[in-house]
Amino acid sequence: MAITKTDFINYTRCSRYVALEEIRKEKLDADISYKDYKQQEQEDILKELLSGMYEDDNYEIDTTIKINKQMQAMMPYYKQVEMEAGRLTNQYFGGKSVYADATFNQESFEFNKNGIRYVCYVDIYNEVNDKINIIEVKATTSSKYVKLESNHKKGEKFSIFYFDKKKNCYYLKDEIESYPLENEMPVENYAKQREKLFDRYSDVGGYVFDLAIQRFILEGEYRESNNEEQLKNVHYYLAVLNHNYVFDGKYENNKAIYHPDENGNEIVVFFDLTKVTEEYQKIIQNMENKLENDIFSLNVNKCPMGKWCERKKIKECPYLSSVCGKMIPEKNSSLNYLNNGAGFKTLTGEKLKGLELINEGYINMLDIPEEWIVHKKHHIQRDCLRFNRVYVDKEKIKAGLSCLEYPIYHLDFETMPCPMPRFRGEKPYIQSPFEFSLHIEREPGVCDKEKDNYIFLAKTCDKDEREELVKALVKYIDSTKGTLFAQNVAFEKGRIKELSEIFPEYKKELMAMYHRGFDLMWLVNSKSTLYEELGFDKERASLPNYYNKDLSGSFSIKKTLPVFSDLSYKNLTVKNGTEAIVAYANYNNMTKEEYELYYEALKIYCQQDTWAMVVILQALRDICK
Repeated sequence: MAITKTDFINYTRCSRYVALEEIRKEKLDADISYKDYKQQEQEDILKELLSGMYEDDNYEIDTTIKINKQMQAMMPYYKQVEMEAGRLTNQYFGGKSVYADATFNQESFEFNKNGIRYVCYVDIYNEVNDKINIIEVKATTSSKYVKLESNHKKGEKFSIFYFDKKKNCYYLKDEIESYPLENEMPVENYAKQREKLFDRYSDVGGYVFDLAIQRFILEGEYRESNNEEQLKNVHYYLAVLNHNYVFDGKYENNKAIYHPDENGNEIVVFFDLTKVTEEYQKIIQNMENKLENDIFSLNVNKCPMGKWCERKKIKECPYLSSVCGKMIPEKNSSLNYLNNGAGFKTLTGEKLKGLELINEGYINMLDIPEEWIVHKKHHIQRDCLRFNRVYVDKEKIKAGLSCLEYPIYHLDFETMPCPMPRFRGEKPYIQSPFEFSLHIEREPGVCDKEKDNYIFLAKTCDKDEREELVKALVKYIDSTKGTLFAQNVAFEKGRIKELSEIFPEYKKELMAMYHRGFDLMWLVNSKSTLYEELGFDKERASLPNYYNKDLSGSFSIKKTLPVFSDLSYKNLTVKNGTEAIVAYANYNNMTKEEYELYYEALKIYCQQDTWAMVVILQALRDICK
């Protein structure tokens, strides 16, 4: 039986996973082909790309999206990351490097133990004299690691990593001899931040765990071949995208050239995690021992759910909804209370939250004992469900509506959060707009779905059409009056601000739009600071303006639209933001007929987003009549 790095990650989630995979003892002699390994690896990469696309914008990822042929359009962007990492490895490490683009040339390691073969391929294998560097390439950014920071009370915050620009590499500060760490933060604060690298289910820890498994397999091979002395000369690195890098827009032969930017930043940076992965080995050894037992015992007995299930994440366990959590209702479970992360406190003082509630048998929203509920918004949710009533604070909605200045510009962007910056002024994973839909409501309720709708959609995916998009925005929106209106307006404002910096000649108009932003959710849910300014007390200002049991604890457009109208996305060719990205990224892979079909489908989808806002806003007005 061959266990890959991905298998190891999945099989060690919980003691039940292996049995649910139906691994039989007679399969222990089975092998895995290079082709199978690469297919498995590719699916993981695509999931990582999807996660990275929305990590900075609280975008609700559809975890039901399956990896399909269309999703493969994203793979070339990862290959670019891998190739740039290889190029910079040669530049900064020297020596000889082995890395490949979907070939058999990648270096691999394996060892056997008790009939189980552990195998992995290395993204970049680098040799310098008698030193070996193992480099794992990840299409994430350095930001999440640099933001592991702390400080002395009231002092400036410092990262736990030090960047050596000459080596283009980050190092943990406690590993740098004579570094004045105590001047920046208490040692215990540093240790607390460093410990996050060992949480395999966190944004930072998952990639470290991945690299540590590679070390486990490499060391297994070296020990099996009695070459343990060489282990002293092996170093381990993550190669990730530099969150500070700004692309200058230069191309050669239609290919982006990622020179150092004007501040000397490289597109890819390295993190030395040799010491961390060494400390990880004892943890992984314990996992491996338990995994062996799970493989041979095939214990399918129920086990607790927890963060290892990765619920609502792109890498959610495939057995959560189908097996372990199949009793959790789709609507109004105990997980659907607003701000569920705060949890509930039992009469004995114990705090329960998330899947802990399910483990203890509190499955439905009404299962939570009433005496555990301390927040008024939770009482509102409970009563709406229990008594089948709708909660409305008409006075707050009216006050919010009075803040709107006409015309209202209902705006929605579709963006391409590409790992590699494609156009001038972009950073890795910047949300680069390729489409907008705009509905202009000139007076309350006066807006025609077709006549008052303006759409811009890029005709290509590899040519910079952002300035044309900006010109269209400036043409249709009078920045001297009215309200910029959106669902999650912070997202639209963020894109407008970025565009104003990339195209400074339009900055005055764009920033005037920026300062006129208003969020639809401030009317449906709430915004405490706004309503306190409008004269409501602090508690009432924090409560939702509207709640219906069908919202099931969410104010996303998918939940609010069916409550206020009969509009639906179900019959659209493009149904959500991820499908919009994939359609746009696949332009060059389409036949003429497919291109025309999806070009029109993208316009219909984006139009639906802004028309939905018009419809919901009118419904709120009608409620208050």
